[in-house]
Amino acid sequence: MGRKKILPILENIEITDIAAEGNSIARVDNKVLFVPQCIPGDIVDVKLTKKRTSYMEGYVVAIKKKSPLRIEPFCKHFGICGGCKWQHLPYPEQLNWKQKHVVDSFQRIAKVEIEKTNQILPSEHTTFYRNKLEYTFSDNRWLPKEMIIGEEFVKEPGLGFHIPGMFDKVLDIEYCYHQPEPSNKIRLAIKNFALENNIEFFNLRSKEGMLRNIIIRNTNIGEWMVIVAFAKNEKSVIKNTLSFLKNKFPEITSLMYVVNNKANDTINDLDIKLFSGRDFIVEEMEGLKFIIGPKSFFQTNSAQAYRLYSIARNFTNLTGKEIVYDLYTGTGTIANFVAKQSQKVIGIEFVPEAIEDAIKNSQVNNINNTSFFAGDLKDILNEQFIDEHGKPDVIITDPPRAGMHPSVIKSILQASPQRIVYVSCNPTTQARDIALLSEKYYVAEIQPVDMFPHTHHVENVALLKLF
Repeated sequence: MGRKKILPILENIEITDIAAEGNSIARVDNKVLFVPQCIPGDIVDVKLTKKRTSYMEGYVVAIKKKSPLRIEPFCKHFGICGGCKWQHLPYPEQLNWKQKHVVDSFQRIAKVEIEKTNQILPSEHTTFYRNKLEYTFSDNRWLPKEMIIGEEFVKEPGLGFHIPGMFDKVLDIEYCYHQPEPSNKIRLAIKNFALENNIEFFNLRSKEGMLRNIIIRNTNIGEWMVIVAFAKNEKSVIKNTLSFLKNKFPEITSLMYVVNNKANDTINDLDIKLFSGRDFIVEEMEGLKFIIGPKSFFQTNSAQAYRLYSIARNFTNLTGKEIVYDLYTGTGTIANFVAKQSQKVIGIEFVPEAIEDAIKNSQVNNINNTSFFAGDLKDILNEQFIDEHGKPDVIITDPPRAGMHPSVIKSILQASPQRIVYVSCNPTTQARDIALLSEKYYVAEIQPVDMFPHTHHVENVALLKLF
């Protein structure tokens, strides 16, 4: 058996750029070197972990000279929990790099001209902007090396976020700047209640224990949903835990629970039960009410979501006479948002529960010109469907990060609407899809939107017009 090659430490490496996924970039011996948690202008020593023909990867072992751009992160968990990776980069600089990523994606991947490129729309709030967080219980939380005794870690329970790349390691969170209060208070209260009452935290390897996850959601009108995931159906423990939360936090308008004894943490395929309050919370935008159930998808930055949807609606240039198709409609947020300016809106989504919410959202808002269909878009969106429901004048598409299936793009080209408004959370796959659409469409305008400050993620809205 051959020995594993020991890779060297590279000294005095200057970071010059930022990659699409947020890692920093240096260039050494005509190779690209990817390094996490640096910013352009840093001079660092890097321990290599991977060396290939055209690129290398490594991590910083010493910062020799800090970039003049570098600022002090505001969160004590920075660099460990995996979130908010750009706290050390001033917000205006974050926006510059996100703008660059969007434009570079269109130039490098789509290889198309853009008639009008708007400056990225910053987030009104750069902390406490999220409306959903999920925390994981662990009976053996991640601990720093100084807490090793002999060859063993001190075993301590924790409630927080997964350490990146370590499925069984959870960082115990003391304070998170993502979600407004009482989010932190709820998390700490249930943790302390469990410790005081000897309720076992879940073991992510052995799959034993009682408390597994907690999901906290809120809306801009002050409604709160809390979902507690238990690993076992021990009714007295469930009742006591939820009764504690109900009494401690009367502001919780929807208190729910689920029993999850599966190997993974996903709960969308499980029966989520109501303990107290309603089984939904309500978000409001422009006087419209949107029902959010325990399995509903909703943009996690509500304030920026409103601005994002407003841009998408403006790009459609609706007059009230158009048939609009809203692809990947989710809970019908965009569909209902543009309905008053349309003749009718057809929404299509893979998740049946989301379509149920979309229908409810139309009913709650007395919107009568929407129709929603559940199923795989590549199977539903075909010539027969379009013949039955009418040829779209405008298509709005908001696919997941992977982008659109080639058959969906083919169907869009066959339908040939006058306008396509493409909303994307991944400019790379958006650019790839637009390259395929460019046989009939040109890019009239793009508007990047920052939904997630202190991360590399960026949304982009692109307006495509028929040649």
